[in-house]
Amino acid sequence: MSFLLLLNLFWSFFKVGLFSFGGGYAMISLMESEIIAHHGWLTPSEFIDIIAIAETTPGPIAINSATYVGFRIAGIVGSTVATIGVVSPSLIILLALGTFLMNTIKEPRMGSIIRGLRPAVIVLILLAAVSLGKTGLVDWATFAIATTLFIFSTLFKVNPFYLIAAGAVLGLIFYPY
Repeated sequence: MSFLLLLNLFWSFFKVGLFSFGGGYAMISLMESEIIAHHGWLTPSEFIDIIAIAETTPGPIAINSATYVGFRIAGIVGSTVATIGVVSPSLIILLALGTFLMNTIKEPRMGSIIRGLRPAVIVLILLAAVSLGKTGLVDWATFAIATTLFIFSTLFKVNPFYLIAAGAVLGLIFYPY
């Protein structure tokens, strides 16, 4: 493992952490672009597996994803570097702007900025969903599982933990090898 690889890993996840407004799901499309398209570190299928694992493990999906991708690319050192990379922007921004935001949060312009960011985050989440759907919905069974879980989520407000567990059980039923 080279220093340049670790530097690229840090910088890629630093950018993901810096430009991913709205939480973990908003970062999926940017992370996909960095990891698959730009560096070719993982295949689309491997990336979806990482997102699935990151979602099922406790903790924020951005940190879990960075940790797992870093480990796949460069072992424990890569895992540490990627995780530090993804959390560094938040720490820096919070330290630099914390006082300013506390003094201006009630200003009308700040509310306007936040209202403008919301649609952008929604678009990023939709782009990630479409991208993951193209790769992850590969046959009628995966489409049926996704559709069923979506219906249960939207109509019955099922807890995400139970949706994930149901997805695992349905996977065992549809793919019993």
